[in-house]
Amino acid sequence: MATTYLSRTAGTPTNNKKWTFSAWCKRSAIDVASTLISAGSSAVDAISMASNGKFNYVIAAGNSGQLTTSRLFQDVSAWYHIVVAVDTTQATAANRVKIYINGVQETVFSTETYPSQNFDTKINSAILHTVGGYSSGSSGDFWSGSMSYVAQIDGTQELPGIFGETDSTTGEWKIKTTITPSVAWGNNGFLILKNGNSVTDQSGEGNNFAVTAGTLTNTEDCPSNNFATFAKNYLARNTSNPTFSNGGTTIGSGGDSGSFAGAIAPTTGKYYWEVKIVNANNSRRIGIVRSDATNTNSSTGFQIGGASGSTTIWTASYDGGNGYIIHRDGVTRTQLGTTYATYTTNDIIGVAVDCDNYTITWYKNNTLIYALSLNATYFEGGVFPANRHDTNQTLSYNFGNGVFGTTAVASAGTNASGNGIFEYDVPTGYTALSTKGLNL
Repeated sequence: MATTYLSRTAGTPTNNKKWTFSAWCKRSAIDVASTLISAGSSAVDAISMASNGKFNYVIAAGNSGQLTTSRLFQDVSAWYHIVVAVDTTQATAANRVKIYINGVQETVFSTETYPSQNFDTKINSAILHTVGGYSSGSSGDFWSGSMSYVAQIDGTQELPGIFGETDSTTGEWKIKTTITPSVAWGNNGFLILKNGNSVTDQSGEGNNFAVTAGTLTNTEDCPSNNFATFAKNYLARNTSNPTFSNGGTTIGSGGDSGSFAGAIAPTTGKYYWEVKIVNANNSRRIGIVRSDATNTNSSTGFQIGGASGSTTIWTASYDGGNGYIIHRDGVTRTQLGTTYATYTTNDIIGVAVDCDNYTITWYKNNTLIYALSLNATYFEGGVFPANRHDTNQTLSYNFGNGVFGTTAVASAGTNASGNGIFEYDVPTGYTALSTKGLNL
């Protein structure tokens, strides 16, 4: 959501001693506080991911209660399902607030203070509520990542099975796209972000939210089809001021060059993605890196393409600043000529990776640049999408999300797998790098 958040002033609650909040969310940064929902202008109630990776529910800025998990939630490749279920009428303190993550109740906390019996919380009261930002003064602690199926039930303390269920095959917690059995939403109940970027309440209660301070972007990335993304602090090497936005699909560099790897590493299958050069400057390398790369901040760490004297692990990239194809087998760096096209601002680079036949193919604006044949060793353990760029550059990735940054693709190409939306036709036999794509 970047600096965008949603806002609504709630009405008189059915019962603000009893309510349930649910959200599916995906992080793109783990060292920043990210708010799911907050309420109030001072001594705020807030449900959030803390900058230390823990989950927080803070009541009246901690003055009236606080639950902070001992567990860390730092997986930037996955969707989390968060449920906070409140009933302050309960005589037993631990029953007044129940927190569930991916269907499992949290019972071990580093901070564990419950509200007093019959306490009226600010969340679900008739005051300003913000989704994706902190409601005190100018909204801050914005949600860094994506959200889907954000819901609140006013008047009852519910179990997570209202919103999700265990997959009978995989054993994983998965979303219910219909909430069954039907619930009594209550006066302040809502269901938003159910379909794309809709802030219109789909509970039937008419409790719509407004988009504040920016643009809300619709993405194909969702709890039922998790796409590859990039993330701050995840295999990001030698960067002083990297920025990750738009759910981890846009990468900007500040005062230093850097290398970055995506968060899904396939071992088999054929995958396609696109990269738009938003702002070009000098060297821009787009390709893959083997999954055992490290983010050591030194010449021996992960640096896609690799400087001549570095020990880079199994990379292959297309250098758009110089027209090179570069690959490295863990020791030797091979650079194939300057005969290939360079690329610049607004160019779209297509990348097709075949993990079964050990090839990577690059396209510029839908024109073939080069198909590089590698050996099986490059793909041992899987390969991440990766890039390296110099200072003051911005790249936007489309892993099938259907957008570059906040802009939808201009004219969607064909995709026989039906998985993902791309600017250009997807090469035959290839699909998006997502959970559905991995399972094709």
